[in-house]
Amino acid sequence: MSGFPQIRGAVVFDLEFTAWEGSMEHRWSRPGEFTEVVQIGAVRVDAQSFTVEAELDLLVRPRLNSVLSDYLVALTGITNAELAARGVDFAEAYDDFIAFADGAPIVAFGRDDLVLAANLRLYGLNRASPLPPYRNIVPWLYDNGIDPRGRNACDVGPLAGVAFRGQKHNALDDARSVLSGIQALVARGAGNPLLA
Repeated sequence: MSGFPQIRGAVVFDLEFTAWEGSMEHRWSRPGEFTEVVQIGAVRVDAQSFTVEAELDLLVRPRLNSVLSDYLVALTGITNAELAARGVDFAEAYDDFIAFADGAPIVAFGRDDLVLAANLRLYGLNRASPLPPYRNIVPWLYDNGIDPRGRNACDVGPLAGVAFRGQKHNALDDARSVLSGIQALVARGAGNPLLA
């Protein structure tokens, strides 16, 4: 084995969580509003070549607001019927996500790490495995001439000149958009945030 450090993978991910008309503007502060995770989408890649190694798409049944709002259904395309058929409890989804990451750094647009932590607290899951090292790419986008204010994960690819493919506000498609934006900016000379 050579003396060079082994390049590990990285996981680019996105979350969808319960929302209602106006919840973003009110920062989920109105009675009964919680950011309960509804979907985890993730792409594990070779951090240097961006080769996709695996993808994860989990629907998650919220415990406190078990019926999705019409607003969220329209935004994400996730239906209550689909959630009932394919959804798993957050504890199972979280464990599956941690296993999928396998210790590799996790990367997202914004502070999805705080949403995961809030769900752990909300459900009293204080013995859950800790998150791997987390990287928020928003500061990196600013450093590379991209203003992400008022934008979402689905916008990262288009902001970097890559057309969005799929359903906006679908966590897996949004994670793919974040990855495509990172890859496009790195190809133009930006430092690779997956290796930082």
